[in-house]
Amino acid sequence: MFTNQQIADAKKSASYSDNDHHHEHDDRIRIAYEWLDAQTKTKGPTAKRWALKHVIENWAGRYVSQSDVEVAAHMHPEITGSYPKYNISARLIRPSSSRLTGIAEAHTQHYKETDTKLYARDEQ
Repeated sequence: MFTNQQIADAKKSASYSDNDHHHEHDDRIRIAYEWLDAQTKTKGPTAKRWALKHVIENWAGRYVSQSDVEVAAHMHPEITGSYPKYNISARLIRPSSSRLTGIAEAHTQHYKETDTKLYARDEQ
């Protein structure tokens, strides 16, 4: 799990798609990182366009901003590309809920997964 200082440093060095960076809580970046970490990485960015922040929100039960996803992707050593076209497989993996253990902000809002066909499989 990343420290608040590591996240603060990443916020300063991340590339953002716009100048309006919205970060409420560092746990949102931790949530986005865990979701990205569970995905299968590919050689290049996917051509598929998802509203990744919404997919992540629904999995984690917590609002996540595009800026949070951009910082999480910046922190991940295997993620390349730019929002929303990262080097992840188009066959998405639903991350295990155990990835959210210890992230206090997870499941604190009323986001729910509604599109069960979005994921190709569940993480084991």
